[in-house]
Amino acid sequence: MPSASISVKDVAAAAGVSVGTVSNVLNRPDRVGAATRSRVEAAIEKLGFVRNESARHLRAGASRTIGYLVLDAANPFFTDVARGVEEAARDAGLAVFLCNSDNSRQRESEYLELLFEQRVRGVLVTPVDPGGVDASLPPGVAVPVVLVDRTGGEKHCSVSVDDVYGGRLAGEYLTESGHELIAFVGGPQSVGQVQDRLTGLRQAVEAAGNEGGLTVLPTAALTVAEGRAAGQRLAGMPASRRPTAAFCANDLVALGLLQEMTRLRIRVPDDLAIVGYDDIEFAAAAAVPLTSVRQPRHQIGRTAAELLAEETTALEAPGGIRGAAHRHRQVVYLPELIVRESSIRSPGRAAEAH
Repeated sequence: MPSASISVKDVAAAAGVSVGTVSNVLNRPDRVGAATRSRVEAAIEKLGFVRNESARHLRAGASRTIGYLVLDAANPFFTDVARGVEEAARDAGLAVFLCNSDNSRQRESEYLELLFEQRVRGVLVTPVDPGGVDASLPPGVAVPVVLVDRTGGEKHCSVSVDDVYGGRLAGEYLTESGHELIAFVGGPQSVGQVQDRLTGLRQAVEAAGNEGGLTVLPTAALTVAEGRAAGQRLAGMPASRRPTAAFCANDLVALGLLQEMTRLRIRVPDDLAIVGYDDIEFAAAAAVPLTSVRQPRHQIGRTAAELLAEETTALEAPGGIRGAAHRHRQVVYLPELIVRESSIRSPGRAAEAH
């Protein structure tokens, strides 16, 4: 069985060669004769020697690991983004440390410090506060940082989605479907994406000449439980003011709302059309397949990891200087609306909305 306690010296002694010869077998096998190489390899196998890659890379000054600090590991959106990160990292010969801040600034700071202590090559982070991410970085850190699902200004590379456009897509679809009373369900408003999605929805509603038809139902978090709670509030509204459609800030909230409507025997979509955001895998698999604004989750992660690899390569090149050898890029993707049964009302019900 492989053992971390077996050293290069142990292998050298067992094979009857110098430590330098063992090092050559491990790193430059073409420099060692076939007979000697076979003897060293046999000793490695017999002793169960495992090389310390971390120490080797630190001595060389080039780690082969990157960190990805996600905002909420319980959200399938970030799981899909992480898969894109891992795929691009693997293609670049890198390993990924995955950490979860769980929407906590303190945990974010602690994990960033831990990652930098581990001498990672670079860090991908979805920050709790995009404007304050630099305050979470340990002083004097020169490790590249790429923002994921956030904009980075001029200080960092970033990969994000135009959420105002996404909110407008949902709003235009619902108003064109004949809905005059529309609810926005999501929060907290301190989350930039929530603000942007609401802004886009508001733009669409105002463009349709129906500013008074928008109801905002804030939630404390973007979770299924909060969606269910919002469903109770919506169901309790007077029939004359109750929205006939709801646009949710993400799919988890939308799925919770759908669950509560089902429990209360409020028909979806005939009594309430529901549109989510993200288009996670569970959206299409819901009891009533969920209409959703799709984000390119996998591509967001892959692009972010590629930007990080580009920046670290530039900084490690001869003469590489932060700010001179690399130009930060801000990649912004456009989402798309995926229409499913949760928002397609029967012709009779659609006519009643006019």
